[in-house]
Amino acid sequence: MYSEKVMDHFNNPRNVGEIENPSGVGTVGNAKCGDIMRMYLDIDENGVIRDVKFKTFGCGAAVATSSMATELVKGKTVQEALQVTNRAVCEALDGLPPVKVHCSLLAEEAIHAALWDYAEKNHIVIEGLEKPVNDIGEKEPDVSESY
Repeated sequence: MYSEKVMDHFNNPRNVGEIENPSGVGTVGNAKCGDIMRMYLDIDENGVIRDVKFKTFGCGAAVATSSMATELVKGKTVQEALQVTNRAVCEALDGLPPVKVHCSLLAEEAIHAALWDYAEKNHIVIEGLEKPVNDIGEKEPDVSESY
């Protein structure tokens, strides 16, 4: 079963949509389940995320993790946003069923992909940011502990 927070973010997702002329856009997917997530960032001259929006094609858990991820990075610096992990998304949602933890990894990678795009557009290096994968099926979520 899903937590109340997951259901709330699925039924009432925050920050849905697109940003015109975004600072960075990241699109990631999971070929195994068909989920696709696109995240848009508006980053000011001080490196603070002014606005964030998402569009997700996928299951309820994918929508909920997208929504929560946007809430976790809004108002944060680029470096703080980079620290938002799939574990942090899961914990903020009061957990996900093990079979849906990959959705939180999708959210983490969408943030990283949007930050990567921002860095490339601005010819900067973001310390600790690695080139994101397009298909999270290539990565495994951290499920060493239950969420």
